[in-house]
Amino acid sequence: MDFVQIDDTPIAYEDRGSGPALLLVHGHPFDHTMWQPQIDRFSRTYRVIAPDLRGYGRTPLGAHPASTAPASTGLGVFAEDLAGLLDHLEIDDYVVVGLSMGGQIAMELYRRHPERVRGLVLADTFPAAETDEGKAARNAMADRLLAEGMRGYADEVLDRMVAPYNTHAAPHVHRMMSATDPAGAAAALRGRAERPDYRKTLTTVPFPALVVVGRDDSYTPVADAEDMHALLPHSTLAVIERAAHLPNLERPDDFDAVLENYLRSLVRPN
Repeated sequence: MDFVQIDDTPIAYEDRGSGPALLLVHGHPFDHTMWQPQIDRFSRTYRVIAPDLRGYGRTPLGAHPASTAPASTGLGVFAEDLAGLLDHLEIDDYVVVGLSMGGQIAMELYRRHPERVRGLVLADTFPAAETDEGKAARNAMADRLLAEGMRGYADEVLDRMVAPYNTHAAPHVHRMMSATDPAGAAAALRGRAERPDYRKTLTTVPFPALVVVGRDDSYTPVADAEDMHALLPHSTLAVIERAAHLPNLERPDDFDAVLENYLRSLVRPN
């Protein structure tokens, strides 16, 4: 992997292939290897950029201002890290693919830098602001991860991240979750608790977008994907059968076929 210094933090990233830029934004609590099947396939025809987000994988959390409040990494911080990485790589425009928290970061990136995003793929995610109940749950989980570490959490949620019938994907997912820095995961949870509502933003997207969801996703069910699809003026909805929250790992061939068709639809005429 390579590293680029963004503010106080060395951001780790993989940069493979050549051609139109494809930015892959992982979810919580994972790292860039969540996208390994897509990195391997799409780097044959695209320039694939797959970073480890701040506090995940090989990217440290970085310093936070001295405060009595717990560390919090807002979605805007992640988005500006990505914008800085793309500036460093001299990439002016790109298609961004985000899953779960990565989808919310993709929405924030589009909200801040709409002129640079030429394609938007939102997988197993949702655009609404957090409810009061959700804020309390995220902050409580952040406290728990700091106190107990990641292993117990990873054990508990594995069957929701990966459907029990997709055993081939479970070991990799469990390893990523268990290896995540609890401080990074906790800071991201606190940041997501305060995220804005992206529903109005989605109504302004002028180009074709793609919404993807696993049929058996209980975190972000098909109904959430249908709602996003309705908000986006020009979008396609793809439901991946026999997949839960991580269809790109559970059913990579099906996910890649949907993504490939979408990317081909964005090809500019000569």
